Parts: sequence; structure tokens; C-alpha cells
Amino acid sequence: MSMNGQNGEVLVSCRSLDKWYSGVHALKNVDLDVRRGDVIGLVGDNGAGKSTLIKIMSGVHAPDTGEVHVEGRKVEIRSPKTAMQLGIEAIHQYNSMVPTMTIARNVFMGREPLLFNIGGFGIIDRGKMAREAMAAIRDVELHLRSPDALVGELSGGQRQGVAIARAMHFKSKLLILDEPTNHLSVKETNKVINYVKTLPDQNLTGIFISHNMHHIFEACDRIVVMARGEVVLDCPADQTDIDTIQDLL
Repeated sequence: MSMNGQNGEVLVSCRSLDKWYSGVHALKNVDLDVRRGDVIGLVGDNGAGKSTLIKIMSGVHAPDTGEVHVEGRKVEIRSPKTAMQLGIEAIHQYNSMVPTMTIARNVFMGREPLLFNIGGFGIIDRGKMAREAMAAIRDVELHLRSPDALVGELSGGQRQGVAIARAMHFKSKLLILDEPTNHLSVKETNKVINYVKTLPDQNLTGIFISHNMHHIFEACDRIVVMARGEVVLDCPADQTDIDTIQDLL
């Protein structure tokens, strides 16, 4: 295992994960330790098990057997909301933002600040939401006009920036980026890669999934390769290369 994390402390540990989908063995006895400060490039062809693994970590699916530990404690990640409460935030290329809602509402989705709270009901503090949303967005060097602009008016790269700003604002511990550069321009792709590279500076740990090997090697310090439901390589990025990985797929 690599020790590239800032202090080697294991943040999320997956042990002996198995998952079946209607007769297909999607994950086979998978072990993975994600250390604090790692930026892991998760690589594999379609059907390799990458999506299944991150869906388990982010609360979309449950494993059939095996365990997940977060900061040394065994957890049951029953939903994406549970994952967020544990500090695990997944950003997907399509569904991490609601296009018909404002930037501010997207940043605070499910975590809206209230002016008061009576029995779980209250009035949303829109002023606080707008101020904090714009501050969070400035922190990732995105300069957007207004917290009231609709996310649907933003470019793909700007949307990814807002999603990353949200994770940073709420002090997520692990950010899972699933093909975040798909359908982006070269300029926006470079911006997203730069976000990924600087995650450890924000005290964030990252898992970056991409079909583009050059992006993986530019952004990540550790490479995990999956094939046919198993982890077939896990090593520091500077100890492998694209040809070696292609041979494993």
C-alpha cells in the first residue's frame, strides 16, 4: 500500500467487499485503504467494478458482504445523506447539481440554514445562504455573477466548481469525483484537474475516476487499477506508467 497520505492515517477502509448484480459478480473481495491526504486515481474499463465500489462508499448501494470503516469505526452507509454526514461527498458528471435551482440553493441543498427552527420547520436564512455560497465559490477561484443565478445557466466546468466549493464549505473529508471532466472544454478540464491537485491543500482527500490516463497521472499521487471486479494494482503514481496499466485492463 502507498503511504502518500499526509500522515498515513486511514480515513476510509473497505474490507472484503463483495457485490452481485443479478448473477454478475461486480466486486470480488475488494480491500482498499484511503489515507488522509491521498489523491487516488481509480482506473478500469467499464464493468471493472469502479462504479460499484464508489456507489458503496457514497451510500448509493450496500455491499452483499464486507465492511466499510470511516476513521477506524465500522459504518453502515445507507444513503448518500449518511455518506455526507460521514464526510464523504460524491460529485458525478450529471447529477450533483440541480439545474433549475440557484447556485446558493445548490451549495446548501439538504443543509439550508434556518432563521429559526420549530419542530423541524423554519424559514430559510436566504441572506446567510447567499453570502456563504458566494464566499465558498470565491474560495475555489470561481467568479460568478450572483448566488441567485440558476445552475442551468452555468458551463459544465463552472458546475463542477460549485460542487467542489460545496464539499469544501461543508468540510467534507473525502471527495469522490466520477468522470468530472467529461464533456468539458480543454480550459475547463484543466481547471478541474487543478482543483483535484489542490485537494490536499484544503485538507481534503480525493478519489478521481477518469478514462483519461494523462489526467490521472497529472492529478493523482496514487493509482488504483480495477479489472473484473478486483483491485489488480495499488501503488504510488511515480512507480507505474500508462503502458503498465493498459496491460492490466
